[in-house]
Amino acid sequence: MYFADTPQQLRTMLRSLRQARGLTQEQLGQRIGVSQKRIARIEAAPEKTAYDQIARIVTALGGRLVIEEPPRHQVAEASPNSW
Repeated sequence: MYFADTPQQLRTMLRSLRQARGLTQEQLGQRIGVSQKRIARIEAAPEKTAYDQIARIVTALGGRLVIEEPPRHQVAEASPNSW
């Protein structure tokens, strides 16, 4: 299980998952119907990418996205603009 609390962590995670599966950006792009250039842009700036594309990439890599509810005391402390 991987946790991404920042765009930098998501960037690293997406690239690492793709590489662990032995896929090039071109091959991943073909799997989800986008260009290699688009995969490169998504990996470089996932915070500027639509959720559906992130979800398609994660699914194509054999993963799934999960939203975990934090403990109540962390909700009060969380910044609304942390990204």
